[in-house]
Amino acid sequence: VRVWRTRPYHLTPRDFISGILQMNLAMLEKALSLFLQGYDYDLIHAHDWLVAYAARAVKHAVKRPLVATIHATEYGRNRGLHTDEQRYISDVEWWLTYEAWKVICCSKYMFHELKSIFQLPTDKIAVIPNGVEPEQFRLKKYDARIRDRYAAPEDKIIFFVGRLVQEKGIHLLLEAAPQILAVEPKAKFIIAGKGPALEGLRQQARTMGLENRFYFTGYIDDYTRNALYQAAAVAVFPSLYEPFGIVALEAMAANVPVVVSDTGGLAEIVAHGVNGLKCYPGNAASLAEQIIKLLQDRVYAQQLVRRARQMVEKEYAWQEIARQTRNIYQEVLAEFTQSAWAPPMAVETDVTKLLQARPH
Repeated sequence: VRVWRTRPYHLTPRDFISGILQMNLAMLEKALSLFLQGYDYDLIHAHDWLVAYAARAVKHAVKRPLVATIHATEYGRNRGLHTDEQRYISDVEWWLTYEAWKVICCSKYMFHELKSIFQLPTDKIAVIPNGVEPEQFRLKKYDARIRDRYAAPEDKIIFFVGRLVQEKGIHLLLEAAPQILAVEPKAKFIIAGKGPALEGLRQQARTMGLENRFYFTGYIDDYTRNALYQAAAVAVFPSLYEPFGIVALEAMAANVPVVVSDTGGLAEIVAHGVNGLKCYPGNAASLAEQIIKLLQDRVYAQQLVRRARQMVEKEYAWQEIARQTRNIYQEVLAEFTQSAWAPPMAVETDVTKLLQARPH
C-alpha cells in the first residue's frame, strides 16, 4: 500500500463543513497531480461523505469508476435529521452513493438502512464486514501492573472501550451499575476512550455516588487496551446505534466474554447464548441481568469465549475480507469496460491485469 500525503492549506476554516471542503481540495489537488505525473489507477474507493467531493471530482476528471464505502449515516447517528448541518451531510452522503458504481457497507443492518434512507437499488449495495487480526489484541504475558493501575486485585472488571458519545449507550451502564453492585459489590467499571459525553458521564457517576466504582481512563494505547482486555471479566457494548460493532469483535479476539445491545451490526455478530449475550437496547435492567450472568458463571462465560474466538478466526479474518473486496473491484471493472464511459485501451489493459490476479 502506497500512501500519499496532502499539504494542508493552513487556512482557519469558518466552520466544520469549510474544514472538510479544504481537506477535499487538498486531496483533489494531490490526486490530479499524480495522474499528471504519469501514475494511473484502475478505480477510486472513497470512505464516507468526508471525501465525497474529491472522489467525485477525480471520477469525472479522469473517467474512472467510483466505489464508496458507507460506514454509518448521519440520519442513523442522530436518529433523524434535526439541524441544517445534519441535513447537508445527509445530502452529501446520498450524492456519494449516487455517484458510486457500487456501495459497500459493513452489515445487513446498514444494507437496509441505505436502502431505506437513500432508496438505493439492491444490486448496487454489497455487504462486506470489517475484519480483525486476533493476535493484535492478545498479550503473550499477563501484565499485572496495568490491572493494578485501574482496579484492586479482588475487583471484577467490566470493561468498555470506544468513543464516548451518546449513541454508545455508556449512560445505560451507569444506570445498570446499582443492580450489578447489589449482587457483585466488587464490580469495577473501566471506561476507556474520549469524546463529548465524557464530562457528562463523570457527573452522572458523581451524582449516583459511583465515582469510586467507575474509572474513566481517557485515551489509552493499544498495549494498555490489550492488558485491560486480559484482566476484564466482561466487555460491554450497550450501543443505541451501531452500524457494525468492531469493538465487540476485538473483545472476542482478546478472549473476553461480551454483552452487547441487540441492535445494528452488533446483533449480527453476537448470537445470544452461543458466542456472547445480548440485552434489550436502551434497557439498563436487561443490561445488568446479562452482565451478572457472566460474572457469576465463569464456566459458561468461557464456553462463550471459545465459540466467539472460533467465529472471529473463521468469518472475520482480513484475508477473507480482502478477497471479498477484490471481487467487488473485479466486478466493477468488468462492467466498466463494457460501458460507453470507459476510455477504450488503457482501462481494458488494467482490467485484464487485475482479472489475471484472480486466484485459481
